[in-house]
This record gives sequence, structure tokens and C-alpha cells, in this order.
Amino acid sequence: MDFTEFGFHPDLLDGIDSMNFKTATPIQEQAIPQILDGKDLIGIAQTGTGKTAAFILPILDKIMDTPEGEYTKALVIVPTRELAMQIDQAVEAYSYFTGISSIAVYGGSGGSEFSRERTAISRGVDLIVATPGRLIAHMNMNYVNFSRLHFFVLDEADRMLDMGFQPDLLRIIGKLNPNRQNLLFSATMPPGVMKLARTLLRDPVTVKISLSKPAEGVRQGAYVVHDEQKLPLLLDILKERTGQRVLIFSSTKQTVSKLYQKLKSKKLNVGHISSDLEQAEREKVMLAFRNSQVEFLVATDVVSRGIDIDGIDLIVNYDVPQDAEDYVHRVGRTARAAREGAALTLIGPSDQRRFQRIEELIGSEVEKLPVPEALGETPAYAPGKQRSFGGGRGRGRSSGGGKSKGGGHRRKQGGGKRRHGPPPSKS
Repeated sequence: MDFTEFGFHPDLLDGIDSMNFKTATPIQEQAIPQILDGKDLIGIAQTGTGKTAAFILPILDKIMDTPEGEYTKALVIVPTRELAMQIDQAVEAYSYFTGISSIAVYGGSGGSEFSRERTAISRGVDLIVATPGRLIAHMNMNYVNFSRLHFFVLDEADRMLDMGFQPDLLRIIGKLNPNRQNLLFSATMPPGVMKLARTLLRDPVTVKISLSKPAEGVRQGAYVVHDEQKLPLLLDILKERTGQRVLIFSSTKQTVSKLYQKLKSKKLNVGHISSDLEQAEREKVMLAFRNSQVEFLVATDVVSRGIDIDGIDLIVNYDVPQDAEDYVHRVGRTARAAREGAALTLIGPSDQRRFQRIEELIGSEVEKLPVPEALGETPAYAPGKQRSFGGGRGRGRSSGGGKSKGGGHRRKQGGGKRRHGPPPSKS
């Protein structure tokens, strides 16, 4: 479905066209008409399916039809500051020609940023993207007014509950206009999210897209190695990746720091990001990676969800994530919105059972790739449990991944911003 078929305002279509978006993804094609019709909606979709545009575009279009006034019309609540920044950037791009104002509200910044947020909220910025804790801090100061709010979105609701935000969410929801439209998006629907949905939504429609499956464009592979072979193997993988963008995941900030120092000592163009960094440092590193000033980024799962960076050529899981769902979110950083990319996982002896659970979750066997002979003997892949899916392809003959293929309605109010892998190759 072409974006011109949704009946969006011309100014909004100009913003979509400026980003060279032509065809809607399945979640967008199914969700956008329902949201435009005013329905409450549950969207079950993994990261990388285009779900941000699925709710932002119809909300922006409907804001353009609301009477102008100095009040907040849409509120999007997200679990992390990284996701808040990503969605705010998307709003800025899509609404560039509309004059709609927006602001991202999240913790970790200084007093001047809090003052800027306060000014925007007090003046009635059109759209707010916020983390729960920071928004509660503003609500405690008695200048937040959501009594005329039209649209409320909870994004990554499962993650939100996992992080313990339910009390904050219920407090925020209690202060909203009861006659609003509600949208809830989640990668999974555990009982807690289902209970929250029943509390929040009225007669919702449900759109479910490709739950717990890596995107079709991701070529997956894995290496079965001893722990001491991981670092030399990683260096071997990266040595031919100059000019590409590679995101390397580890489950602990200690390993992220160690890998960063090792790769830096090899004169590689590398950055790192974890909860140890101050917010300003994290934003600086992420911007450098987004702009290809940093080629290799080592990160914890703090960026496995919600960061939308086009053109990531390769994901490397230095270790197998503890949660099988996190594998899908890590891998979802590449091959976004019908693009292609590659994902490689290094499986140590203690990781095999966890990786088997991942294979069972995604319903297929990930090809086990040959390790370079110079690294010596490797362990067999024998997690010791019968798989629930059909037989796989056994050990493959390739590794790595190559380059990706791949005037009008103006608003003056607010205080926020106004707008004027591919097949693996041999290593």
C-alpha cells in the first residue's frame, strides 16, 4: 500500500516523501486506517517492523485536523530515553512541513534541559514523547495539564512493565482526558500487559505482526567456539568491515568496556555505550555512529530496543542473550523496514542451551558457520535437547555480512521544536 492511499494531509505527505518512504509495511498498512478511524488499538509487533510510523503518522494527521490551541494533543510514553529520542526524531522528520511542535522528555539531562521541557509543557506543545519517571517529575510541579489530550500511546508496554513502571503509568493515566484515543504497542503480550490493556483500552482492535521472528531480510549465522576464541574471532570478523556499520552486543557493561579497549588498541574506529556513560556521552556516541563517524559500536542491551539507525550492515552477538526475546530485538537493529542485513552470534560452551531456546522461539535452526582454522579446535554444538522444529542445514560454508543493498498548515503554539544484511561472505 502506497502512503498516498491513506488520505494524509499534503504537508504530511511531503515529510514522508522527503524521507523517501513510498510503501507501507504490514503493521502500518493494518494499523493506520484503524487509528484514523478513531479506534483504540493493540499493536503486537517486534522492533524493526515500522511500528513507530504506524502510530505517529495517523496521530500527526489527526492533530492537523484539531482546533489550534495551546494545549497538548498527544502523549507517547516509552521505557527508555533512547527510544524517546528516536521517536522525537521521527516526529521531527515526518512533521517538518506541518508546523506541529513536539518535545522529548527524559531523565539524565541537566537543569537547563528540565527548564526547556517545563516551558514546552506549560505552553502546550502539540506532542510529547516521554519516559514515565521524568514526566512524573514534571507532574509533581503542578503545571502539567492533559485534560484536553486527544491521543495516548504506550510503546513497548512489555518492556515498561518489566522495568517496574506500572505504578507511574497508572498515575499518568489517571490524569489524562478520559475521552482520548488509546494505542498500546508491545512485542509480547504477557498477562501483565493484557491486564493493562483491559484497563486502558476501550473495545480495541488488535493488529499482530510477525511476533518473535527476525525480519526476513536478516541472514543469521552462528559460531560455536570456546570462550577464549571469541575475541580473536571477533577481530577476524571485523578486519574486512572498514566502511561498514557494525553493532556488537554484550550482556554486561564490563565486557563492553573490555571489548572497547581491545578494539581501540587495534586502531579500529570503535565507540561504546552502556549504562556507565553519562547521558550526554551516550548521545554523542550514538550520533557519531548514526553519522558513520564511528564504524563499530559495542553496546549492552540498552540499545537493543528502540534505536532506529538505517544501514547497520552487521550485528554481532558477542554472547548469547539471557532472554530469547532479546535476541530478536538485537537482531532487529539490522534489516529494518524491508532492508537486508546480517547477524552473527558467538556461542560459548555455556551459551548452547540458551541458543537452543532462541532457535525454538524463532522456529528455525541458525546455520553454524566454520571457524577459521587458525583459531584451533572448536567445541561441538550439542545442547542436548531435541528441537521442536524440523532439521536444519548443519554447518555452513560462509560467514560475515557485506554492505546493505540497498506550503500549508502551520502551527505557532507550543514550546518544543517547530518544523519548516545481505548474504554472509567468507571470512
